[in-house]
Amino acid sequence: MSDNATSQTGPLQTSWLLILGLIGVDYFSSLAYQPSIAFEAAGFLAPLATVVVVLFTFLGALPVYAYVAGRSPHGQGAAGLLERAVPGWIGKLLILILLGFAATDFVVTRTLSVADAAEHLIYNPQPAWQRLLDHLGHADDTLVTFFPRTFWDQLRTYWNRQLVVTVLLSILGFLFWAIFRRGFTRRVIHLSAAVVLLYLLLSALVIGNGLNYLVAHPDLLSDWWAKLAAGHWHPDRRFLAPHAWLPLALLCLVAFPSLALGLSGFELSMVVMPLIKGDPCDTAADPRCRIRNVRKLLFAAGAIMALYLLGSALVTTILIPPAELTTTGAARNRALAYLAHGGKLADGETAAALSPLFGPAFGTAYDVVTIVILCLAGASVALGLRDFVPQYLHRLGMELDWAHRIGLILYLFNCINLVVTVIFRASVTAQRGAYAASVLTMITGAAVTAVLDLYRRRRGSRRRRIPWTFVAISVIFGASAVAAIVANPSGLLIALGFIHAIVISSILSRALRCTELRFMGFEFKDAQSQFLWDSLKYLEFPVLIPHRPGLQSLDAREKAIRERHHLAAEVPVVFVEAHLGDASDFYHRPHMEIIEEEGRFIIRVARCASIPHVIAAIALELSKVGKPPEIHFGWSNERPIEANVNFLLFGQGNIPWMVRDLIRRAEPDAARQPPTIIG
Repeated sequence: MSDNATSQTGPLQTSWLLILGLIGVDYFSSLAYQPSIAFEAAGFLAPLATVVVVLFTFLGALPVYAYVAGRSPHGQGAAGLLERAVPGWIGKLLILILLGFAATDFVVTRTLSVADAAEHLIYNPQPAWQRLLDHLGHADDTLVTFFPRTFWDQLRTYWNRQLVVTVLLSILGFLFWAIFRRGFTRRVIHLSAAVVLLYLLLSALVIGNGLNYLVAHPDLLSDWWAKLAAGHWHPDRRFLAPHAWLPLALLCLVAFPSLALGLSGFELSMVVMPLIKGDPCDTAADPRCRIRNVRKLLFAAGAIMALYLLGSALVTTILIPPAELTTTGAARNRALAYLAHGGKLADGETAAALSPLFGPAFGTAYDVVTIVILCLAGASVALGLRDFVPQYLHRLGMELDWAHRIGLILYLFNCINLVVTVIFRASVTAQRGAYAASVLTMITGAAVTAVLDLYRRRRGSRRRRIPWTFVAISVIFGASAVAAIVANPSGLLIALGFIHAIVISSILSRALRCTELRFMGFEFKDAQSQFLWDSLKYLEFPVLIPHRPGLQSLDAREKAIRERHHLAAEVPVVFVEAHLGDASDFYHRPHMEIIEEEGRFIIRVARCASIPHVIAAIALELSKVGKPPEIHFGWSNERPIEANVNFLLFGQGNIPWMVRDLIRRAEPDAARQPPTIIG
């Protein structure tokens, strides 16, 4: 089936095994840089610190996202669940904060991945490629004639191989737009699955041969363990006392925030949930089979990543000389590629001793596949961001369909990616703190959301309602996120930038669009209510009276309105009782019940985001047949400024005037506008 056919027949759904490839371009691609980051953070403890990452994956992240998948199965992730668990403006603010870190996570994933792809290119030893890099490195002498001297002097401080190659890869990576512009199509899914499979196979060759070499040379393992027993845990750090196992274990825990990059990809798995095929008996409200398949996907991804993380950490830590894994070494941020190229081992041999296959040819092939998966990681994340963020901003009052149609959001984030790349000078080391902080914050947000949702659903005493397991997970990941932010606050600064931009634009958009009708139709309590509603349209009741329950009885309200507005006793009236729901929502689909009581009709409407909008919508719907009804209000004692603020934020201020304005804007024909009478 073609991509066009897919888009016409409905949302694409396919096997969870293929979707494993889609999230794998983000999740598994971190193997390109994770082993060297683990060594830099934990030294010779890297394999043991990686065990901590694996434990936190299976005991923390996986249970949280398995729960979120069951409660938010339509691609909205933790943010969708949080919206239900914490309604109102507080919930919306928390969602905006979560979106800020989600945007940071997605952006830094792309910039860091492309920067690491550049490192693989730069350290590829092919002579022709190295000559081209030398030419690019000295191109600043040629470009100086095209820019003002003062500007070029500032720009020149950023000019180096790493930045130039990263920017070029970013620009070339944008060419993936030709494939990705339609979203997660069948072509994109198959391409991602093929690249991930090839990358895992080549990485398995490197790791497998490395493990085989360790088995054949047990003295390397015993020497490594002897170093740890002697307290020599890091080549650049102070030794510990011999057999200080408790401090060593604490060091593994302390290193966890720096290694959290190995947990990336879980939030993207929530975004792509609608792509996973379920069972024909699944319903929109209860897609049980799809949820089960998503959980299979999460477990399979976690298990595969655990094996590769543990194997790569053990092989690279023991076999690669420590000097090559430091900030100036050839294995920095490309440890597996270093082995694939046949680099020198710690025991004096070359990596060709691991396998005769390893060398320049195999290493170049490995570099190419690694670069492709790293560039795809950024592209797939950008697509997830394009579909993930607008659906929440839409409910806050930002209309982004036009931007979605022309691809403006992707263009915007690609520009942001370039800016972030330049600010961080395309350094993987500089960006990894921001990446780790955003990953940990996203998992913390998901865990806290699970706590709130379970607490809300459970019954009994407060103590029994608290899900202590998820509370513990929230505390652990929250503390890790704080530690990552304190160590490198750049992730927080980027997130705050996104949060400020989203909040300010949301406020402006909502204020400018507050006089739109924002009406998506009514839901009826029962068939009787819908029948009475259809009947009211044709009976042409001449008067609507909004009534706030609790202030006065219906009899007193009717008597007061008839006296003040000089309505004869034989003029029939319909009362409208509107009950406010979540005023922070922009669009609403109110729930209507109509009853007949003591000879009068009462329209009761619940789940209203705004009282004036509901009254205006009812009047406009009733005016479609026959003569438009009059709407009779009493006077309000609200101050004008207070009334307008209440309307904008809480959906119930300045009601008569706003009803009149909404009707006038929604119905251009003055003859069809229901009159508004205040008195």
